[in-house]
Amino acid sequence: MDIHHLKVFLSVFKNKSFSRASAEINLTQPTVSSHIKAMEDELDCRLFDRIGRTIISTKEAELLYSCASDIAERLEDIKTTIGLLKEEIKGELIIGASTIPGTYVIPSIIPEFKKKYPAVSFRVVIGDSGKITDMVSGNELLIGVVGAKMDHGKIEYLNFLEDELILISHPKFFRKKIISENELADIPFLIREEGSGTRKVMEKYLAERNIGLKDLCIPAILGSTDAVKEAVKSGLGVSILSRIAVKSETRSGLLKETRIKGLNMKRNFYIITHKKRTLPKIYRLFFDYLKTKSQSIFSL
Repeated sequence: MDIHHLKVFLSVFKNKSFSRASAEINLTQPTVSSHIKAMEDELDCRLFDRIGRTIISTKEAELLYSCASDIAERLEDIKTTIGLLKEEIKGELIIGASTIPGTYVIPSIIPEFKKKYPAVSFRVVIGDSGKITDMVSGNELLIGVVGAKMDHGKIEYLNFLEDELILISHPKFFRKKIISENELADIPFLIREEGSGTRKVMEKYLAERNIGLKDLCIPAILGSTDAVKEAVKSGLGVSILSRIAVKSETRSGLLKETRIKGLNMKRNFYIITHKKRTLPKIYRLFFDYLKTKSQSIFSL
């Protein structure tokens, strides 16, 4: 079976859409359809049912997907092995990351790895911790870095980096440097969307103080850390965010940190992999590289 057919099939299956697959693998939609038709003719079965603009995977497609994923990964591993024989590591590393590590951590450590392996290219997929964990669990990604542990029995978690959540506001919002936890209910409070690692950790610490989201005045729920920061800068409210994410703004005075008396919200970022997946060589090299990164590199 043609490897190009397999790659197209995998993209269509994952995206549940010919048009989205077309955009992902940079082929025209008629070309994508042609690859799928060729596979259906060769296998003498229907792989996708077309219902209007919606496609539904058949049982044959679901069976083929697990086999095709394994074949594609083995081919990538073969390419990496051949590269090793030529004393060159090459290929694309696709890394999943939640917002904080994907925006503020991973980009800063890629250059050092590329100095050692210049033929390696990177693609960083950013989503909330829940989404990235689901993608690793569902075999869409091989490795990820997230800010919270989710209830997934398939996932292996490795401590990577320590962070702290802090209360931030517009510089003129608070006059005092410390507030009590009871005062949180009296101020407009901006939060991240459900699935965010930052929100999950924040909720955990507040719950330990018997404070739930229902006890807060929440004028907005925002879908990214940058959106929350901009809303706080505009004076819409305060928020609890990663110290790493707001380091530049607190140092420049655009945002102000206010302590919550008796509340220290520490959390870890984790490298995640699937318990039953074997990482290809290029991924193992990057995994080992991540493990060598110390807290001091990201000193706050």
